[in-house]
Amino acid sequence: MAVRAAVLPAVGSPLEITGIDLPDPGPGQVRVRLAAAGVCHSDLSLSNGTMRVPVPAVLGHEGAGTVVAVGEGVTQVSPGDGVVLNWAPSCGTCHACSLGEVWLCANALSGAADVYARTTEGTDLHPGLNVAAFAEETVVSVSCVLPVPDGVPLTDAALLGCAVLTGYGAVHHSARVRQGETVAVFGVGGVGLAALQAARIAGASKIIAVDVSPAKEELARTAGATDYLVASDTTAREIRGLTGKQGVDVAVECAGRAVTIRTAWDSTRRGGRTTVVGIGGKDQQVTFNALEIFHWGRTLSGCVYGNSNPAQDLPVLAGHVRAGRLDLTALVTERISLDGIPAAFENMLAGKGGRALVVF
Repeated sequence: MAVRAAVLPAVGSPLEITGIDLPDPGPGQVRVRLAAAGVCHSDLSLSNGTMRVPVPAVLGHEGAGTVVAVGEGVTQVSPGDGVVLNWAPSCGTCHACSLGEVWLCANALSGAADVYARTTEGTDLHPGLNVAAFAEETVVSVSCVLPVPDGVPLTDAALLGCAVLTGYGAVHHSARVRQGETVAVFGVGGVGLAALQAARIAGASKIIAVDVSPAKEELARTAGATDYLVASDTTAREIRGLTGKQGVDVAVECAGRAVTIRTAWDSTRRGGRTTVVGIGGKDQQVTFNALEIFHWGRTLSGCVYGNSNPAQDLPVLAGHVRAGRLDLTALVTERISLDGIPAAFENMLAGKGGRALVVF
């Protein structure tokens, strides 16, 4: 069956909206008609080679939709069920999974190397980060779908699949923000906006948002920021000025840039914690000297997928949504159609992009 999709022909090439031939689901597979997909910076990282995936590929890893068909042996979902796509399903058997660290599963992205569809000319296509959400429909392993929580519309639920899990998890699982602590969030994109809301939910006493764009202040304050700073060479000093010359307890870095990571570290108090969520390239080198590591006693940690367990965390997030503590619509600055994805990517490359949601 032919459907339309956003295809990445090669690393560094523009996305092409074209028809692809999508097969029926095989054993253990599910076919999903997409309701919405988030345009995430990680897809940009895939398209420009910062993260490597087999190509040609259909990108998009943050989505939700309705099951339209299931393959042999699938009993977990049925046609008509609403599902959230899970781009990093855990295998349950590798070393990381045995430790309960399912976000580090060694086999989570094994499906990205599979051929899951073909172009109408017969060229093999790979499913980006497992789920190929930039398409009208997709076929995925049943392990890549989770039930849409009650009370969450499908289009909103799409954002739970990556941005919200990552931002919320960075605050609650990685940094483990406690009531009354002070927090700085660097980068007010989709993940940063989710992190701001998560810090508010955690009871942070002061939440400082930092971004290069003055235009994002209103968005940041709506999400929970008590203060807003336009990034500059004096950002760390300004943050210390807002926190009694101490620095924040926790910094969450969502940009993946060496200068931002270093500034986030410098913005924390002695003994503070910095969680790096942003995905940077190999050229982004961050340096520290041995004396400052000893003297400041700070912690710097990476964060994959918010250190989240999607199966356990989605119901928790849904509870926050139903209670009005988490506003998923606040993460979206633009709603686009499938045809709008290439322009959204160009805007992201130019640093102009907001948080776009593809609505099918």
